[in-house]
Amino acid sequence: MGNSVSNSEKVHYSGRYLGLKERESWEYAFRTNARGVVVLVPVTDAGELVLVEQYRIPVKSRVMELPAGLVGDTDDREETLKTAAQRELIEETGYRASVLEELLTCPSSPGMANEMVTIFFACGLERVGPGGGDGNEDITVHHVPLQSAAEWLQARITEGLMLDPKIYAGLYWAGMRS
Repeated sequence: MGNSVSNSEKVHYSGRYLGLKERESWEYAFRTNARGVVVLVPVTDAGELVLVEQYRIPVKSRVMELPAGLVGDTDDREETLKTAAQRELIEETGYRASVLEELLTCPSSPGMANEMVTIFFACGLERVGPGGGDGNEDITVHHVPLQSAAEWLQARITEGLMLDPKIYAGLYWAGMRS
């Protein structure tokens, strides 16, 4: 089929946060309020992966995730990826990272959306706030020892919690840096 890409796009819907476009008879979602997404792999000096748990309306469940958030969805529409990563880490976990290393930019769901995710490794963590998200979020912060993360995550699945698979990518990156 080849790699040719047509620039002809048709916008079917554009809402406050999401939209729907069509290119070459392929429909896909796009964000109307942000330029991208940052995902963090925060590891404490004690060797713990910091995860967040929150209710996600689309899947009607609490989900365990790496801390993450949108880029450019604030008053600073031109914020950098690194600025957004630090902001989201503080909001969701209460930690500030002295080191934010950009690891990878990749599609979040390439068959459904044009959204790109940039993953950062975060270390040198210092507690600077309570975490838990902004006023619209109900986030629980978890500290998971890297050496027992697989078992800990399996126990959460057994309890009925959903897991974002990016956690396993995060464990890979954390292992490469530990």
